Amino acid sequence: MRESKRKHKVAMIVICGDNMNLKERTCIPCEGGIPPLNGDEINNHLSEISNDWQVINNNYIQRKWLFSNFQKSLDFVNLTGEICEQENHHANYELGWGFVKIMIWTHKINGLTISDFILAAKFDEVECNDS
Repeated sequence: MRESKRKHKVAMIVICGDNMNLKERTCIPCEGGIPPLNGDEINNHLSEISNDWQVINNNYIQRKWLFSNFQKSLDFVNLTGEICEQENHHANYELGWGFVKIMIWTHKINGLTISDFILAAKFDEVECNDS
């Protein structure tokens, strides 16, 4: 019985969000027990986010932003970190002087879900006058 509830939740996520842009949607917490997106599904969602995102081994997406100094990099991490907190979906960061690299995947299933692309779309909207 528990399995059918999970399948029902997934179906509702897809149906309710089909007509919305990714950046307007909300990340849905993953409880596990669902398969990661396949290559075709990943490619479909890639067209909805910046071309700067890369898919790595169909397992995660990553993007690198460049800045003129460390403080601007840190400010960007803090801005996008707030988005992570609001969405209850957390990215992995690599922070250095003049750059931020963000890697996103759903840790619970060690792969990509629609929530990963929603988070990426929200990050794409962050204004960074220096990148």
